[in-house]
Amino acid sequence: MSNRFSTGRSNYIFTSESVAEGHPDKVCDQISDAVVDAMLELNPVARAAVECLATTNTIVIAGETRGADLTKAQIETIARDKVREIGYLQEGFHADNLDVYVHLHSQSADIAMGVDSGDNKDEGAGDQGIMFGFACRETQSLMPAPIHLSHRILQNLARARHSNAAKGLGPDAKSQVSLYYENGVPKRATSIVVSTQHAEGLSQKQVRDIVRPYVLAALPDPSWMCEENELYVNPTGNFVIGGPDGDCGLTGRKIIVDTYGGAAPHGGGAFSGKDPTKVDRSAAYMARYLAKNVVAAGLADRCTIQLSYAIGVSKPISFYVSTEGTGTVDEAKLEKFLFEKVDLTPRGIREHLQLNRPIYARTAAYGHFGREPDATGGFSWEKMDLVGMLQDQFKADTKLPDGLIAAIA
Repeated sequence: MSNRFSTGRSNYIFTSESVAEGHPDKVCDQISDAVVDAMLELNPVARAAVECLATTNTIVIAGETRGADLTKAQIETIARDKVREIGYLQEGFHADNLDVYVHLHSQSADIAMGVDSGDNKDEGAGDQGIMFGFACRETQSLMPAPIHLSHRILQNLARARHSNAAKGLGPDAKSQVSLYYENGVPKRATSIVVSTQHAEGLSQKQVRDIVRPYVLAALPDPSWMCEENELYVNPTGNFVIGGPDGDCGLTGRKIIVDTYGGAAPHGGGAFSGKDPTKVDRSAAYMARYLAKNVVAAGLADRCTIQLSYAIGVSKPISFYVSTEGTGTVDEAKLEKFLFEKVDLTPRGIREHLQLNRPIYARTAAYGHFGREPDATGGFSWEKMDLVGMLQDQFKADTKLPDGLIAAIA
């Protein structure tokens, strides 16, 4: 198996981190995407680029919109409701006591002209840029194992906090998982870090005792657990002041958490707050969709796909497929086949993945990839409905190899 981190090495340690829904930046991502959803609910072809800043009892929402005129009062309500849903009713950041400032203006006519279709042009990309998608066989979701487990730890803690199964935890939290790979296969954690906001009066040991079972439950089995002295829970000792009261948050600052945890390239553009004409978002979703279907079809153990666009131009400037030495088919043939069979224009992506729907707030915490497609259209880019077409074309075996894919559900 090819190891993309260090040429020639098959044994190594790789680390990824995640942040919880109450992390300051994630609060902002969720507010931005909740506003986008409200706009798409009113008008499926609305345009939005919504940025959010959050600090002590203050939220600022700014950006550009077109085609769905929400009032400032409606946007303020969206922000307060999201903060309350996350769980912030604290003195320094309280859903009912926030000052909310809304500064949204109409989309630039110059940008709109580039995106709009016309008599002699298809809809163009909303900006220039490069986007990457990735998939691998380390987990059943075809995601890298370190980010998959980092998300799972925080999801376990969040469910326990919301259900009151775990008393004394606050909304703000971070996780970090380091995995040992042997012959390119993840085998166990070498260290795990969890920092979680907690109630006043809880000791570091008490917080550790609360957190440890949820960490253990996130791992494939107990043998994956790191040594006890490599489990770091609140290593600074105290974490009472958290969320935007402890650290200013901004939309779009957790792009590696949102994608592959550093195990694959990232084009640099954030996703949250953007409608699907923004290829930063929609083309990254398409690239993941194609890479996942390639791996699910048995054509490769790993697949990286890159797309690039120019503002106002409908066709991609470039399309690149790499199976990183793990493929069973010629990459150039695979590249040509996908490019011909899947419409990679901005309009084609939106229509194929049905992205003009209010499906984005749910993406803004715990990763945009590796999630289950849902009945209302969320995470449509995680579907594996191209597998049959790829297997028919390349005569691939449907059976995935044992040892990797079965290891981490």
